[in-house]
Amino acid sequence: MTPATQPTQPIARKHPDELVVGLVSISDRASSGTYQDEGIPALRDWLSRTLTSPWQAVERLIPDEQALISRTLIDLVDVAGCDLVLTTGGTGPARRDVTPEATLAVATKEMPGFGEQMRQVSLHFVPTAILSRQVAVIRETASRAALIINLPGQPRAIRETLEGLRGDDGKALVQGIFAAVPYCIDLIGGPYVETDEAVVKAWRPKHAIRAKS
Repeated sequence: MTPATQPTQPIARKHPDELVVGLVSISDRASSGTYQDEGIPALRDWLSRTLTSPWQAVERLIPDEQALISRTLIDLVDVAGCDLVLTTGGTGPARRDVTPEATLAVATKEMPGFGEQMRQVSLHFVPTAILSRQVAVIRETASRAALIINLPGQPRAIRETLEGLRGDDGKALVQGIFAAVPYCIDLIGGPYVETDEAVVKAWRPKHAIRAKS
């Protein structure tokens, strides 16, 4: 895992539709080595199970410092060339929880539906979901754009908000947010992302679905 202090290099894509994902875990204690970070391994494992199209990750483990979080997001989008950035941690009401503020500071568009749906999913499990302040935004440069999403800090909550809630019959009761991510990336000019429908089905209007080769 690369610390935020190491300069980022532009990521070389091995395929035109390779998705470059920034994974950012935000934690004072994990970044200082007090305990093992669980956020990035959980994200990496979930993406490995879910994405069926090419992808690679750029990882950062950083403390809860607002200016550093913003610089890291800018670096991952503007320099590394990430299409999608997923953060975990720092979204509660505590004084050190500043991830949403740092994310909004680098945004050109806010995408409020993502945060609304994450809280809706989590409320099926815990009443304290209303304390979560996750946001999602688009960051645009002159040549490209990326989607940035704040996720919860716990691995289980990460999975639940991404996948949603299913009934005993396997049908979706509450949609997770990742179903909308591939089409959002289409709309901002990113690669065509495909998923394993057994985990989460990427939703697109019919005109935007590519024929399988």
